[in-house]
Amino acid sequence: MHTPIKFSIAVLCITALPLVIMAQNVSVKNDASQRKVSVAIGGKPFTDFVYTDTMEKPFLYPIYAADGQVITRGFPWNPQPNDPVDHPHHIGLWFNYENVNGLDFWNNSFAIAPEKKKGYGWIRTEKIIETTSGKQGKIVYLASWTDQQKNSLLQEKTTYTFSVINNSRVIDRVTELTAVQDVSFPDAKDGMLGLRVAHELELPVKQTKDYKDDKGNITKVLATKDSSVTGNYITSAGKEGDSAWGTRGTWCMMYGKKGGDAISILMIDHPQNPGYPTYWHARNYGLFAANPLGQKVFSEGKLVLNYKLPKGQSTTFRYRIVINSGKEKLSPSAINELVIGFIK
Repeated sequence: MHTPIKFSIAVLCITALPLVIMAQNVSVKNDASQRKVSVAIGGKPFTDFVYTDTMEKPFLYPIYAADGQVITRGFPWNPQPNDPVDHPHHIGLWFNYENVNGLDFWNNSFAIAPEKKKGYGWIRTEKIIETTSGKQGKIVYLASWTDQQKNSLLQEKTTYTFSVINNSRVIDRVTELTAVQDVSFPDAKDGMLGLRVAHELELPVKQTKDYKDDKGNITKVLATKDSSVTGNYITSAGKEGDSAWGTRGTWCMMYGKKGGDAISILMIDHPQNPGYPTYWHARNYGLFAANPLGQKVFSEGKLVLNYKLPKGQSTTFRYRIVINSGKEKLSPSAINELVIGFIK
């Protein structure tokens, strides 16, 4: 289905030390009446898996670092002071795509006018299969990617594994998509694994800018006016800051200050994923996303993927998200250990 492109990345040449999964109990509790699963580590909250059908997709929100700082934007689910209100479809940590048989799953939100909804897709959680507590926590669920009439395009089975590795909180996500009908994913900008971070972790936005989606909807992002914004990006290919956007790499890290600590958020791609190594749809205003299927957009037409999944066939996407808090950001050696531990 795809031809992986290999990158030579110096950090992967470092000899990896053994990863240590810390002996902290991970508690996973499903509250079916609230349509959420709560995850705690050592008695302290980590995240909630929210699967209400009142929202256009399931998501993790909020996500806490070990020091108690929330690393996700509150708006629109739970607005917080100073939250930017652009891109209302950015909620916590989620997974979807801009163009699936012509339906836009990424940009769907309450902001889309009812007469335009027919062009947008919905991910409906059908069943929580498993919740497991212990040294590692686990959530397994089934969902359906549907049109507005609830006709299914894709069946999704996702496994979340939650753990503590070398004092970092870790989310491993494995998503299997099975085509209910022939499905095409034309190369598009907006996808697939997305995280919208807290205001303090954004990069400074130097000037107000309008962003237009594929249907012509315009979202205005305002220039940064306060000094609390401290974020930055660095990728496995050495791209930093705004230069990370639209480039490929096996991992990307966003880091900044919040609550007096250095917060590091590391996303790791997997060699078995379609489109590996992914493009980083990493915006300064706080959208941190991995999009392996947007090759034509990000390569300015030099490469085209146009991924397809025939009826009955499946594909799997694997990602690791690491949240670390402390005096310093994650070091190259710590990143290397987490990357090698995941891809092995």
